[in-house]
Amino acid sequence: MRDHHMTCQEVVEVVTDYIEHELDSESVAALEEHINFCDGCEAYLRQMRATIATVASIEDEDDVPAAARARLLSTFREWKQP
Repeated sequence: MRDHHMTCQEVVEVVTDYIEHELDSESVAALEEHINFCDGCEAYLRQMRATIATVASIEDEDDVPAAARARLLSTFREWKQP
């Protein structure tokens, strides 16, 4: 097994692949080792899982109130700006 310790940035970059079971076993081990000792990344992983579960539960875009949809779209537009 490689002797690599993931950084928080690396965890953020691969967390979706981890959740979707797309990482190789060495990367899984490195990520899991990191989140066992990093409260921030452990919380981030929990938040990502909760977000995915919430989004998956939306059956129709009309289920999202118009005001919430507008806030989300505005946030994403601002986030993408340089």
